[in-house]
Amino acid sequence: QVQLVESGGGSVQAGGSLRLSCAASGFTSSNEYMGWFRQAPGKGREGVAAILFGGDRTHYADSVKGRFTVSQDITKKTLYLQMNSLKSEDTAMYYCAAAGQWTPLPLSRFEYKYWGQGTQVTVSI
Repeated sequence: QVQLVESGGGSVQAGGSLRLSCAASGFTSSNEYMGWFRQAPGKGREGVAAILFGGDRTHYADSVKGRFTVSQDITKKTLYLQMNSLKSEDTAMYYCAAAGQWTPLPLSRFEYKYWGQGTQVTVSI
């Protein structure tokens, strides 16, 4: 059973930075995608960034390119999301997810089987 636990959310002023972490357990497969998603109040859940576990292929939503960086520590089975130059529109609940397989649509929430409980990120002006 895959379990994902996020941490690192919080409140920050616009222009600031945060780093989210996602600790995975029961997760052993390489060549599968892990991703970060977010959901703001009244909006759908959108893909933010994804990385091929054990590889170096990354994908980003246009809205975060150049500001967010997804990375992984394979030995710790931990996924990270470094968020810089945060904007008020980045305010949302952020979720870590594991697809359980390779997918041609790594930023689509429908491709992911396992989800963390979420961590709140609030960016104030």
